Amino acid sequence: MKRDTTISICKGIAIILMVIAHAEAPGWLCKFIFEFHMPLFFITAGYFFSLKYLNDEVTFVWKRVKGLYWPFVKWSVFFLVIHNWMFDLGVLNEQYGNESGGVLHPYTWHQMQQNLWNIVTAMGGYDAFLCGAFWFFRGLFVASILYLLLYKLLDVAFNKCPKLSKDAIPYLVCMIMLLLCAWKTYEGLKVVNLVQGGYRDMMGCFFFGCGFIFRQFVDDYHRLINRRYAYIWTSVIAAIIVFLFSKYLTANMNWRSSYTQFLSLPVPALIGFLMTYNISQWIDRHDGWLKRSLAYIGDRTLYIFIFHIVAYKSVSLLKIWYYGLDIRQIGCHMVIHEHSQEDLFWIAYTVAGVGLPLALYWIQEKLSKNIRGYRASSAAQAQ
Repeated sequence: MKRDTTISICKGIAIILMVIAHAEAPGWLCKFIFEFHMPLFFITAGYFFSLKYLNDEVTFVWKRVKGLYWPFVKWSVFFLVIHNWMFDLGVLNEQYGNESGGVLHPYTWHQMQQNLWNIVTAMGGYDAFLCGAFWFFRGLFVASILYLLLYKLLDVAFNKCPKLSKDAIPYLVCMIMLLLCAWKTYEGLKVVNLVQGGYRDMMGCFFFGCGFIFRQFVDDYHRLINRRYAYIWTSVIAAIIVFLFSKYLTANMNWRSSYTQFLSLPVPALIGFLMTYNISQWIDRHDGWLKRSLAYIGDRTLYIFIFHIVAYKSVSLLKIWYYGLDIRQIGCHMVIHEHSQEDLFWIAYTVAGVGLPLALYWIQEKLSKNIRGYRASSAAQAQ
């Protein structure tokens, strides 16, 4: 049976859009992307949530630990260990930093220990410049477990009230999360035991729930958009709506989002997902290099999340040479800001940000395969 790669393609498109936005593409394009690209990851994760985990919580949590917590800790610790070495190499420095002028400094021994504790206990403490996208691991980890917890609590409550329909639970969970986020942003509250205050995690839970709800109606949705190429005009309308939001009611999953930005986020985020899903379904129906490439990328987003910022440095060296810039600008986060809105280096940053991590993955897989083959051969000879 032919594999449906629509969600993999969705994730592939989303990770490419993330790399483009982090590469300081033209402002209008970045604003458009920010409206929906991170919610899209939470929605696609929620798409695969199964009610079987209501009675098998340990398996669900363990999968989250292996798929999110452990990669986060492993790579955060790796970048923590090499943090000061990056200053010695010049990859990081105290002269150039982010667009607002913030820079990093070498860690003292005490700071390294504290960051290690933050990494392990709070999924924080990661290198802000080399691991700038790592918040997503914590966001999805918390959001998915929170969704399971809320769903199970409501399921227990509904069991005690037979007149209540359990079909309402997914909608009720999403409504609860939206109301909590509204309260939180309106009053400027923080969840003190979550790094960055919990806004991203809570909104992530809402979008995770939206993904689960979408899965329940996906077959009906397919029948709807496949009528007379409805996916074309619906995608165009969706793109226009998202663009208008990006121009007049700009929002994203910034952890410091205002109440207005909170109100502006759900609509373009959900419409942007449907737009991406429509495009992905069309691509899935047409075999070829585009389908294979995007599905391949979508199934390996982890490596791009981890290494795309480091991969940018190769293009920064080229940009420094091209413009004759100070070599220390390689320390800019995430890319060199000078001329970023005037040239097309964001395209090269995108190619490197996606391509180099995938090349690293391919090399690792090749080496692992060769090692396994060598061990199997040695074991066979020994027998």
